Parts: sequence; structure tokens; C-alpha cells
Amino acid sequence: MTRLTRDDVLKAVGHADDVTIARIIASGATVTELAEAQAWLANDEPLMNAGKPLATGRARDLVDILSELEPSEDDDPAPPTAPQE
Repeated sequence: MTRLTRDDVLKAVGHADDVTIARIIASGATVTELAEAQAWLANDEPLMNAGKPLATGRARDLVDILSELEPSEDDDPAPPTAPQE
């Protein structure tokens, strides 16, 4: 298995900044591990229902890195309010 390249990361995670891309590559992960991490982030319930063990090792590291890219509920701006008359 070959390690991830910058192109691999950009294909999988197009919206990552250079530092995050470097962290992903530096993890030493493979394309398969990146795909596993993305599957866990997309929807972990079916994986757990299928009896798949939680991500470990480099895939777990990638889950942590990729989860930082997802906006949290705290990052959502307040909905606009209607002007008062």
C-alpha cells in the first residue's frame, strides 16, 4: 500500500487548507485508511450496526483531523432577523 499524496488528499478532501493536507500526509495513512475515516465521519451508525470496530490507528488519526474541517454547531451564524419597524 502506498502512502497518500497531495493529489489523493485533494481528491478526497478538496476544501482542506495546506496545513491540514500536510497533517493528513504526515500521518502516514493510505488511501484506504482515508476512505475508512471518511466513511466513519459520513455516518458511523451503519458501520457500528454492521459490527465494524471503531476506527483505530492512522484511520482514527484521520477521523480526528477531518472532523476539525467540519463546521460545528457553534460556528453557525445566527439566523438573520427581520428589521423592526
